[in-house]
Amino acid sequence: LPAIQQRRNKLVKRLWEQIELAKANQSGTTYTPTKFRSIKDAQTGQRKQIESIKRVKAWWFVADNGKLVLSVRYGTKLLELAKGKWAVEVGTDKDLVGVLEVVKSAVLTGDLDAQIDAASDKLREGFTG
Repeated sequence: LPAIQQRRNKLVKRLWEQIELAKANQSGTTYTPTKFRSIKDAQTGQRKQIESIKRVKAWWFVADNGKLVLSVRYGTKLLELAKGKWAVEVGTDKDLVGVLEVVKSAVLTGDLDAQIDAASDKLREGFTG
């Protein structure tokens, strides 16, 4: 797969997690995805896989004006959705899933490729010397 497609897939996966988290918040339940971790057994010295709960942080917050605001992240970096715009004003909890679906479709169609590349480059810079 081309690098941009891999980046899109990564972001779409994270957006799917945010959609599930938002749906769980609306219904009053909790969303707890699991992941597998590799640990070393102290007695035998062998590595084994254990299942643990993955922590998913919400990408939305309540702004000073009382409205819900959504910021999209690629790794630890915020995506600049438009020039100087780092977040989307959602309004209420009920609109959140719809807005996340719109962002997800924009990622799949390639509308945010330039922003994903910029965030990816910033992330990569953090790993080099």
